[in-house]
Amino acid sequence: MHRDPNLTEAKTNATLMARRRAALPAGLGQTYEVFAERAENAEIWDVEGRRYIDFAGGIAVLNTGHRHPKIVEAVKAQLDHYHHTCFQVVAYEPYVELAERLIAKAPGNFPKKAYFLSTGAEAVENAVKIARAATKRQAVIAFGGGFHGRTLLGMALTGKVAPYKAGFGPFPAEIYHAEFPNPLHGVSVADALRSVEHIFKYDVEAERVAAIILEPVQGEGGFYVAPPEFAQALRALCDKHGIVLIADEVQTGAGRTGTWLACEQWGVAPDLITMAKSMAGGFPLSAVIGKAELMDKPLPGGLGGTYAGSPLACAAALAVLDVFEEEKLLERSNTVGERLMDGLRAMAAQHVEIQDVRGLGSMIAIELFEDGDHSKPAAELTKRMCAEALKRGLVLLSCGVYANVIRILVPITASDALLDEGLAIMAEALKAAKG
Repeated sequence: MHRDPNLTEAKTNATLMARRRAALPAGLGQTYEVFAERAENAEIWDVEGRRYIDFAGGIAVLNTGHRHPKIVEAVKAQLDHYHHTCFQVVAYEPYVELAERLIAKAPGNFPKKAYFLSTGAEAVENAVKIARAATKRQAVIAFGGGFHGRTLLGMALTGKVAPYKAGFGPFPAEIYHAEFPNPLHGVSVADALRSVEHIFKYDVEAERVAAIILEPVQGEGGFYVAPPEFAQALRALCDKHGIVLIADEVQTGAGRTGTWLACEQWGVAPDLITMAKSMAGGFPLSAVIGKAELMDKPLPGGLGGTYAGSPLACAAALAVLDVFEEEKLLERSNTVGERLMDGLRAMAAQHVEIQDVRGLGSMIAIELFEDGDHSKPAAELTKRMCAEALKRGLVLLSCGVYANVIRILVPITASDALLDEGLAIMAEALKAAKG
């Protein structure tokens, strides 16, 4: 049934949700029944005029905030020249300049190259392609709780069944999952390393493993931070067996953790790095950055994509880099994180349900348990708290294997006053959720 454009209908969240349900598949989730009308920095206004503080950041995409004026200006200027050629057909300088600047910022004392795609899942898949082409091996080790995308290979690498993998198998072969360090849930660094060795003993010999991929801070898995000593041990293990170490920085990259890349804090360099999300300030762009000798292994034509490295997205990403430098956003990321941690620790002192406040830079989370009992993850309480927060004008996201973690991904550009307002709403929401 076609809608008559001459008929006027009150635009509300409810009417738009009705249209959404009729036109879109049920599998396309939506956390809140809210439709945005406009947004600015760390605030969103819905179609009914209601204001929300955005502590979700488009799931880690808006480190520089909604509609940063310099990013908007850069994209508008690019539109006056060209908006698409397909880089593999007719190239353009912004793509090359962006690669040069990202290479300069990546850790590792070795020659590097970079290239671009559109989504984080594409970057991950292509990093695996490069690792396989370089090593002539097939197997890949990922970690429980990790998230690497919604494509078939991305789902196979992801270490969380519901909702990402349920009903979508069979998955590509030669993917194995080790444990990720998580002291709160009884997994030490030694335990996690032992689980990798167990894969070598029980599932696949190290000489057939092409890559080990991990997030420096698990995103969907619950914001658990990989200790530097764990990354260093994996680096040594990869060096011993000729395995490519991939840092999945899709959610952690672009300044969220207080450094441009979280793996800068490891003390060792990965071979390949994937980026996406905030690197282009909200425009679809992802990257694989890594050792030149590995990046050059796929044959010409083996890498690419029609929209990969869009001119508009490259212009946006170059503006993001400028904004980070001009506004000192790496320092601001750490300041935002400290303010959030202080506020959440004060909240935890009042609520036994909050048993952990953790994070890196401004990538911050709390984990909730019923009556403070670590054997009882408080998934329902977490869900109610997010709902109560929305009622009060704050957008929150939950995550975690047990669905009991609330993560904060507020734009780094948010003011202190807005951060404090959001924290106050979180406290009110938790109190209301407890009843």
